[in-house]
Amino acid sequence: MSAPDLWLDLRRLTAARIALGRSGVSLPTAESLRFAQAHAMARDAVHAALDAAALRDALAGDGYRVARVHSAAPDRASYLRRPDLGRRLAPAAAARLAELAAQADGEPPALVVVLADGLSATAVAAHGLPLLRALQPLLVAQQQAPSWVVVAEQARVALGDEVGALLRAQAVLVLVGERPGLSSPDSLGAYLTWAPRIGCMDAERNCVSNIRPAGLNMAAAAHRIAWLLVAARRLLATGLALKDASELAGLVSIVPGSAG
Repeated sequence: MSAPDLWLDLRRLTAARIALGRSGVSLPTAESLRFAQAHAMARDAVHAALDAAALRDALAGDGYRVARVHSAAPDRASYLRRPDLGRRLAPAAAARLAELAAQADGEPPALVVVLADGLSATAVAAHGLPLLRALQPLLVAQQQAPSWVVVAEQARVALGDEVGALLRAQAVLVLVGERPGLSSPDSLGAYLTWAPRIGCMDAERNCVSNIRPAGLNMAAAAHRIAWLLVAARRLLATGLALKDASELAGLVSIVPGSAG
């Protein structure tokens, strides 16, 4: 009797490319075709265009105040070649957000959410709204539901700093399509920054990554983000100053005044 193949058992537990087998010195044809398909899906995710109008309409249907903006990158090719352009708003978009902020009454918003295409519009289109819906009741419980949701095209994470600064937000949450992997073309990232401003460093934000059905599911991601928001409000800071202890807290400390 042959010994059990432990690699095959491991393969059932992960989408990672292990136990592929071989045909002579090459991969089997079936695995070569699967690799080509995964590579094509990753490339498609990078180049896909976000249907920003449809996303804006869906958000408005959920009752959010929605603004639609574009980065300084005029098209996808420029966005991919010039990361710096994706980090700043186009002048017309910046002027529009400044105008909206000037028209607003009352206290500055506690939170602004940015839905950004990033490097995978596929991820934002599939998971952006479901994550926001999972997060909404937790934010309402914290009394910091977003005043604005901004749909951003050709956007990178740092674009949220300018959006948050113009809208005078205490914090900005950027939900952005992450760089696709060969097994994860639809991975969404969430980046939280306290006191956003142009020029924020990556060390000043917290990230919740790999949000997708095959990774961190919507409910778990929403609870982790909500925990980070409460902790950020206590510390008045995010990034290196804020360590994610949501798992140690059992993902239950999500209301003001609770322990954890």
